[in-house]
Amino acid sequence: MHNTKRAVVTGVALLSALTLAGCTSGGAGGTGGTDTAACAPADGAVTLDFTSWIPGIEDVVAMWNDENPDIQVNVQTGPNGNSGTYQSFFSQLKAGNAPDLGQIEYDALSSFRVQDGLEDLAACEDVVAAESEFIPWTWGQVTLGTENSVFGIPQDSGPMALFYRADLFEANGIAVPTTWDEYKAAAEKIRALGGYITNFSTSDINQFAGFVWQANGDWFADNGDQWTVDLTGPESTTVADYWQGLLDSDLVATYPAWTEEWNNAYNSGEVWTWNSAVWGANSISSGAPDTAGDWAVAPSPQWQAGEQSSGNWGGSSIAVFKGSEHLYEATKFALWLNTSDEALTALNESANIYPATTAGLSLPSLQEGVDFYGGQKIYDVFAEAAAQVNPDFVWGPTMTQTYADVSDGFQKAVTGQGTLLEALQSAQESTIATLQAQSIPVAE
Repeated sequence: MHNTKRAVVTGVALLSALTLAGCTSGGAGGTGGTDTAACAPADGAVTLDFTSWIPGIEDVVAMWNDENPDIQVNVQTGPNGNSGTYQSFFSQLKAGNAPDLGQIEYDALSSFRVQDGLEDLAACEDVVAAESEFIPWTWGQVTLGTENSVFGIPQDSGPMALFYRADLFEANGIAVPTTWDEYKAAAEKIRALGGYITNFSTSDINQFAGFVWQANGDWFADNGDQWTVDLTGPESTTVADYWQGLLDSDLVATYPAWTEEWNNAYNSGEVWTWNSAVWGANSISSGAPDTAGDWAVAPSPQWQAGEQSSGNWGGSSIAVFKGSEHLYEATKFALWLNTSDEALTALNESANIYPATTAGLSLPSLQEGVDFYGGQKIYDVFAEAAAQVNPDFVWGPTMTQTYADVSDGFQKAVTGQGTLLEALQSAQESTIATLQAQSIPVAE
């Protein structure tokens, strides 16, 4: 599937952008969604501007334009959000010339919301009515913890499951782990054979957040007046201590993610599993081509036997920026893009988008066996995982900074200079300081 989280976060680009507005609000804020007059259709033809980084998005937009002569969409493509597009959005908001619509990942929405950069789509009756079409937790990602506001239309998701070398597990008589305790036991057996059960990423912290999410942990909460930051809660501590134990025992590799070293580790059979999002299917097939037919997918290991819980890694929304004069038309397009059969099919075919709608999980292309995975219908596993994601997970408003600080600490931890939990503690302190510097109220 399309990986909206693959780009490694470097620097703190959003931090400078966060100084753009003098309208910082306390939290997700807003009790809107009742001013339906704000979502009235225009008298005549309308042209919308839309920015995205989805491969092939131009062709999908062309389908809309052919069918909707009175609502035309000009699409502009750019790099992944953290690679430059978000910085452009903030600059455009400051200058008053932002596009009508933009692609924003779930974990970045709060950054725009605290700067009052997003229109509240709950003013549009069609948006409110569409809630039932989406997987519940994805809708929670765009309401940002509010009851009466909607700040984007969910586009895709990244439910997590376990990719594993079925041939190696079978040949060595190792059972596919169903719990994290079993995963550690398998790791010990694999290490004794000269391999590693997985690779621990120190750069893409969203994977680690997905582990915390699966454990029903939270990093942020927003009550409308102030933010709570808790990167070291019980669930986060459990996850950090677990992976610290694997690191201390040399049971996991630590190759830099998305590098040739990483690819070679999977292609050579040195690394046997990857607990990743649905889009990881393409990452493995492209990075480890010599292993075609040897992989399979199973549900993520659970903290307790019999549980059914999944984390999420990635996913985007389509938001309408503050100042758009065509809220009605913008939401019409965003809903079509993310709910219609024709758009979902085209997005899946052109960019492997994994839909956020319940109906989208039944696309014909997602019902087929995948040759690289031995003909397994792997998307059945991810469809089940998508229904097992905690809907209450909330992202903070300075995630670029938080990710960067956690990554710095994780990189030190894998070399013995501290621990994963200490990295989370340090990142929590820096995140609170950043929020306070931006005049964003934080709970003591």
